[in-house]
Order: sequence, then structure tokens, then C-alpha cells
Amino acid sequence: MSEEMDLNPDIYTLIDEEGVEQTFELLDIMELDDERYFALIPYFDDPEAVVEDDGDLIILKSQMDDNNEELMISIDDEEEYQRVGNIFLEKLSQMFEEEIYGE
Repeated sequence: MSEEMDLNPDIYTLIDEEGVEQTFELLDIMELDDERYFALIPYFDDPEAVVEDDGDLIILKSQMDDNNEELMISIDDEEEYQRVGNIFLEKLSQMFEEEIYGE
């Protein structure tokens, strides 16, 4: 029995504080300490741009606006960013190892 996989990435175009649009691929979402966090990487249509990118993992936090819409915001607290980032890195590492080597 074959398992159907969704190969279409979740793509988000976000606008930073300076008004610059950037496109990201969502890798994972995590709930931690009553907060919701997102792990993203820059998304590029051009394969050369993917190779040239440093592949930094971007961690953002959920916040609800006045209209009860979910926003992705930066994490200002360095300790929180490091703690959540390390958890995501460990989780993503395990996911990719399982994908490569099987369960």
C-alpha cells in the first residue's frame, strides 16, 4: 500500500519591518509553553539562488492582531530565540534522519 505524500511546500510571503517582502518555506510548527512557533527557510524559484543561500533557519512566533488574525513576528528575546531554535534544529534533524535512514 503506497502512502501519498504532499510534495507542495507551504510558501509564505512576509513583509519585514522595513517593508521588504521575502518568501519562505514553512518547515515546521511547534507549540511550546503556550506559544506557537514557526520554522522557515528562505524560498527561491531559481535553483542557483538556493545553492548560493546560506540556508539559515528562521524562527518566528505567533501573535494575534486586533482582528484575531495570526501574525508571524520576530522573537526579540535572544534566550527564547536560542532555546526554541535549538529545539527546532533537533526536531528537524530527527525528521530528516528518519526520512533518509527510515524509522
